[in-house]
Amino acid sequence: QVHVVESGGGLVQAGGSLRLSCAASGSMFTFSAMGWWRQAPGKQRELVASITRGGVTNYADSVKGRSTISTISRDNGKATVDLQMNSLKPEDTAVYYCNAVVRELGNYVYWGQGTQVTVSS
Repeated sequence: QVHVVESGGGLVQAGGSLRLSCAASGSMFTFSAMGWWRQAPGKQRELVASITRGGVTNYADSVKGRSTISTISRDNGKATVDLQMNSLKPEDTAVYYCNAVVRELGNYVYWGQGTQVTVSS
């Protein structure tokens, strides 16, 4: 059984920063990839960033090139993945979800419950 738990969301003013953290339990498993997604009200869930076990990162086009600087990082030993977000905008308001891809289970994807990020103008 794998559990994915996010933390670090909250209310922040525009231009502020937040660091989201995620921990995946299940030491017997290998998490080939971990990532952060977000879902704003009335919109589909979208990828923010992902990172492989080897450290290869992938950022969504909606994040790249924007003034919001997002950096994803992970600690394989602790099975954690963090998302640092700077220069936040109100349009970044969403529920942020973490996921973990389990190699031994055919790359089955486990999701966390989500953490709310609200950016006020």
